[in-house]
Amino acid sequence: MYLQNERRYNYTTPKSFLEQIKLYQSLLTVKSLELTAKMERLENGLTKLQSTAQQVDDLKAKLASQEVELTQKNEDADKLIQVVGIETEKVSKEKVMAAEEEKKVAVIAEEVGKKAKECETDLAKAEPALIAAQEALNTLNKNNLTELKSFATPPSAVLMVTAAVMCLLAPNGKVPKDRGWKAAKSMMQKVDGFLDSLLNYDKENIPDGSLKAVQEYLNNPEFKPDLIKSKSAAAAGLCSWAVNIVTFYNVFCDVEPKRNALNKANAELTAAQDKLAIITAKIAELDANLAKLTADFEEATSAKLKCQQEAESTARTITLANRLVGGLASENVRWAEAVAGFKEQEKTLPGDVLLTTGFVSYMGCFSKSYRIDLIEKMWLPFLKSQKVPIPITEGIDPLSLLTDDAAVALWNNEGLPSDRMSTENATILTNCERWPLMVDPQLQGIKWIKSKYGDGLRVVRLGQRGYLDTIEQGISNGDTVLIENMMESVDPVLDPLLGRNTIKKGRYIKIGDKEVEYNPEFRLILQTKLANPHYKPEMQAQTTLINFTVTRDGLEDQLLAQVVAQERPDLEALKLDLTKQQNDFKIVLKELEDNLLSRLSSAEGNFLGDTALVENLETTKRTAAEIEVKVTEAKTTEVQINEAREHYRPAAARASLLYFILNDLNRINPMYQFSLKAFSVVFAHAISKAEPAEEVKQRVGNLIDFITYSVFMYTSRGLFEQDKLIFTAQVAFQVLLMKKEINPLELEFLLRFPSQMNVTSPVDFLSNNSWGAIKSLSGMEEFRNLDRDIEGSAKRWKKFVESECPEKEKFPQEWKNKSSLQKLCMMRALRPDRMTYAVSNFIEEKLGAQYTENRAVEFSKSFEETGPETPVFFILSPGVDPLKDVEALGKKIGWTFDQGNFHNVSLGQGQEIVAEQCMDLAAKEGHWVILQNIHLVAKWLSTLEKKLEAYSYGSHKDYRVFMSAEPSGTPESHIIPQGILESSIKITNEPPTGMHANLHKALDNFNQDTLEMCSREAEFKSILFALCYFHAVVAERRKFGPQGWNRVYPYNTGDLTISVNVLYNYLEANAKVPWEDLRYLFGEIMYGGHITDDWDRRLCQTYLEVYMHVDMLDGELYLAPGFPVPGNSDYKAYHTYIDEMLPAESPYLYGLHPNAEIGFLTTTSDNLFKTVLEMQPRDSSGGGGGASSREEKIKSLLDEIIEKLPEEFNIMELAAKVEERSPYVVVAFQECERMNTLTNEIRRTLKELDLGLKGELTITADMEDLSNALYLDQVPASWMKRAYPSLFGLGQWYTDLLLRIKELESWTSDFALPNVVWLAGFFNPQSFLTAIMQSMARKNEWPLDKMCLQCDVTKKNKEDFSSAPREGAYVHGLFMEGARWDIQTGMIADARLKELTPAMPVIFIRAIPVDKQETRNIYECPVYKTKIRGPTFVWTFNLKSKEKASKWVLAGVALLLSS
Repeated sequence: MYLQNERRYNYTTPKSFLEQIKLYQSLLTVKSLELTAKMERLENGLTKLQSTAQQVDDLKAKLASQEVELTQKNEDADKLIQVVGIETEKVSKEKVMAAEEEKKVAVIAEEVGKKAKECETDLAKAEPALIAAQEALNTLNKNNLTELKSFATPPSAVLMVTAAVMCLLAPNGKVPKDRGWKAAKSMMQKVDGFLDSLLNYDKENIPDGSLKAVQEYLNNPEFKPDLIKSKSAAAAGLCSWAVNIVTFYNVFCDVEPKRNALNKANAELTAAQDKLAIITAKIAELDANLAKLTADFEEATSAKLKCQQEAESTARTITLANRLVGGLASENVRWAEAVAGFKEQEKTLPGDVLLTTGFVSYMGCFSKSYRIDLIEKMWLPFLKSQKVPIPITEGIDPLSLLTDDAAVALWNNEGLPSDRMSTENATILTNCERWPLMVDPQLQGIKWIKSKYGDGLRVVRLGQRGYLDTIEQGISNGDTVLIENMMESVDPVLDPLLGRNTIKKGRYIKIGDKEVEYNPEFRLILQTKLANPHYKPEMQAQTTLINFTVTRDGLEDQLLAQVVAQERPDLEALKLDLTKQQNDFKIVLKELEDNLLSRLSSAEGNFLGDTALVENLETTKRTAAEIEVKVTEAKTTEVQINEAREHYRPAAARASLLYFILNDLNRINPMYQFSLKAFSVVFAHAISKAEPAEEVKQRVGNLIDFITYSVFMYTSRGLFEQDKLIFTAQVAFQVLLMKKEINPLELEFLLRFPSQMNVTSPVDFLSNNSWGAIKSLSGMEEFRNLDRDIEGSAKRWKKFVESECPEKEKFPQEWKNKSSLQKLCMMRALRPDRMTYAVSNFIEEKLGAQYTENRAVEFSKSFEETGPETPVFFILSPGVDPLKDVEALGKKIGWTFDQGNFHNVSLGQGQEIVAEQCMDLAAKEGHWVILQNIHLVAKWLSTLEKKLEAYSYGSHKDYRVFMSAEPSGTPESHIIPQGILESSIKITNEPPTGMHANLHKALDNFNQDTLEMCSREAEFKSILFALCYFHAVVAERRKFGPQGWNRVYPYNTGDLTISVNVLYNYLEANAKVPWEDLRYLFGEIMYGGHITDDWDRRLCQTYLEVYMHVDMLDGELYLAPGFPVPGNSDYKAYHTYIDEMLPAESPYLYGLHPNAEIGFLTTTSDNLFKTVLEMQPRDSSGGGGGASSREEKIKSLLDEIIEKLPEEFNIMELAAKVEERSPYVVVAFQECERMNTLTNEIRRTLKELDLGLKGELTITADMEDLSNALYLDQVPASWMKRAYPSLFGLGQWYTDLLLRIKELESWTSDFALPNVVWLAGFFNPQSFLTAIMQSMARKNEWPLDKMCLQCDVTKKNKEDFSSAPREGAYVHGLFMEGARWDIQTGMIADARLKELTPAMPVIFIRAIPVDKQETRNIYECPVYKTKIRGPTFVWTFNLKSKEKASKWVLAGVALLLSS
């Protein structure tokens, strides 16, 4: 169902189941442990709470005893404090006395000091005299004294000295009277004694008598040592001693009273000091006593404080305990309920985990609706319907076991979109056992992953340089590795890693030849940008596929946020803040509760003193209360915000719808790739440019209109002309379906166009097929009796049907009142060729005229949307050079080759390196780079994609890239990487349509100078104009499909300009116009060089023969009816001539019949509806009724086909019937064998699909293709491969197949050649035509290589023949396209209007020798199997014609074996 509806592949392998089992085991273990731990924690918390009350009583008793002890301690302390007071007072008094004594002592000490200083000063003055006396004594010795003593009569001076000494030495101052020499000698009798008496002389107590006596000597001027020295050295010494001793004594006598005073003062000081010492000792004793008392007091105080603190602590603990009990009262209840809940959960856990692991293992790849269906409609009913039902929590959310609001909130903050689908994906990604593989075309998953893992994430791409080294390092370091932008296959070297095939007991893993250490922390995430990758079952077995593809609802929410953010930034900011705040609240609350519980459960013994615990509890309660208030406020605000936001939802819904239409365009052409990122830019741009309005409703209307139109313009500039209407129609239909303005059933009829088979039209103006469609339509309630009305009022309906533009006319009768879509349904049945115009009118009516005007966007406008990250991609069309626009714009704004900032690289051999260098330089310097024809370097494109991506960030702001490439012929050969196309602004440039535009364009390649350059002006101008017409015709004839050209050729302006150069050269070189040569050069070389089909070559040559011959110089040549070759004129006049003279656009301008246009228009409209049908969402009902009806439809069709399918031909049995194997019999056998191959394939594939639908076989890709084909009424590819070319839908094709089998059965019943052979009924009609020649050659013995077939068209129908001819064969079942066969004249004639493929009468075909072949008045008519022509060519039949053969060649006349 998923495969059919979503076209996505998902394989369930045994490995998915093993993963589920493994995940089940681990998750069940983890969850059981978690549950037990939670219960234990809560039970522990509850136990702790219950024990709290008991502990409070014990604490109260303890507090009472502590209070008694505290009173006693207070009393003791108070007594001590009194004693300490008294003692302190005593000490204070003593200290006052001591202070006074100290003052007295200080005064005395100061006095003593002064006196001592004075004495010392005065004494210092006597010191020199004393020293001099001493030195004088030092000069005396035994010798010089003896010498002195030996003077018999000394000089008077010596005598004076000795007399003076005698005076001083006189005991007690009794100076002898006799102081003569004799006495002196006697004094010095004993020298040693004398010296001693001098040395020890009492210098401080000289008696007055001695002093008086000596004074007279001293006063004598002669009494000087210096003078005496000459007389005697000893006498001089004694003289000096006497003088100085007396001097000393005199000073000493002055000092004495002072010394006495000093001594007295010293005695006083000593007495005062003694008294102070006694007082100090007493104070010390008192201090010691006081210190002891103080210590006792402090001890008593601290004991009192300790006791007080204990009492307070107990009181506090009681308060805390009360707070704890009170605070946890609500928790008490809540936790008790939670424990009961957990116990209940234990029972349902195995079932819950089973559902959850199933979700992780199998759900990832599905989109939203399928996930819901799987759980609600399949898994839950299955689990409940078991004999022993598996208990499961009612209304369980599988995510609840794997994640919680806080984790989801964190993911959202990391950039994960907030829709449910994204949350589920993130949960699967973070929990799956296999490596997650994200299908992430819009890059929303990878953006989240990169934000979630931050710098720790290693990002690699397969194939980039060194990617294996990065992966290996990641494996051994235990990092998370992201492999981004994967394709559908992976380098085999990574297989062991994907399968986690570790070696050496799981410690190593093999990557290539290397054994890499495997870190259990290692995690691998895979991501692909492919929108619908088809991973092989083995790949899906190793990974968990997670579908991150954005859903319509998800995108709508994201775009709503974007539109509100631009329209009402205040609202969006508020909403974001609220969401983030709510998310933060959830995270905070969970942390607080966890913290509280862990504290409670880990609290040991007496935990009542744990203030932090109680405070934490109170914080939790307070925060919870605050948060609850804020949550309530937020809810109110959120409701208001959501109401305001909802006004803008229609705009977001429209944009989301449009994005999904864009996303499907790659089904039409793989070039049409659009990224969500680019779309968001267009969306934002449209919002800012939409017309403002006062009213919100009006503004939203403006937004919707402008968003739709902006997306339309953005997209359509990158679509080919033929696809623009498909896109616009799809937009119109989907928008109307969304607004519920059209009936889905009517739309389905319009798109499917089911036509009743085998009916015959009762009216001449409708074909059998049209009538079949009318009959089908009449079966619907709204169209009841339509068939009767048409038959009953045939004339009015004929007028309507045959009008030129019926889509502009009113329908007959009351049918004109039908809705626009109903009119389209009727129009498709009546005039399928006018449907493109009708659909255009429908779009104009429903969406507005601007959607059908087809206005081209100026390149400069598109350029405004470019940037370093948004290159321009030109999708090339033959004959158009879009890069001129780039050069012109560059020139205008300063980017040119000359300035060196404009690089143009035409890719091809070896140019890749040049291109890379240019890009490197341009990204750095801000240059422009043109990369032409990138489709020629397929291998380099992935490098280009990476380079474009690398330079999309951080490059110079002026850097631009312009690329061009041709689209591939088939989706299989498409090579341009999705990344390049998605990020680019795509622009198609197609050549102008219509003869008028093409002829002007052809002429625009020249100018007046060209016309004047040739000396033979008239001939040159005429032929040049004819060449321009020829060029316009061959280019524009393409639009008529195979009737125009068998194959499509890329004719371009180069062909024309070179042809004109050749024309100039040949005219200048030849005297006569060499018509034959010119036609050959133009038709076989210049234009013919492109041509690969012989019939196309003939057509090209015929055009030249008609448009270019001698008559044109006389002005008698008509290029088209009513359009003669113009005469000699100037350049401007030729353009005017085209405007004035060229008839209106019609097939006549190309030599075709008007029916060609009808055919081409019918094909175009059929293709339009077929494509739109394929683009319809498979199952809008989200897996409801739509899907089952689809399956039923396929099943009933399958049963019907198998039922009608005949048995295969028994070749052995048939061979036994045949006597002679004539050429005809051989053809019959070949056809039977081919038919067997086809019917066996049909039988085999349908049986397989039947088993697949019943669920007995896994649905494969081939089965999926087959069921799609059956549903869309298309012939399955595997059948087509074994069948014959056919353009029928499946219904008609199968009817046709049964007719072919019937024909073969009747022929092989007796192997007699049928009367009239149905040539179209053969797989290989050529073999039958060859058999005619072989049998006649054998019969007449003619050489086969000298024979040809002659075709004589009879005037009879198949029924008129009763036997086969004697030789040759009658054949029927041919149709003519482009003309008709006139039975009356027996020649080809112009077709009748609207008769596109009239049937031919029976043709008699026989072989004749080549030389007897009729060649005059003959048209060599190609025979093809189908309208596709080209590869379905069968033979050439020569048909008679009155007209020139060239007329029929230009008209594209051919015979077809199928109408």
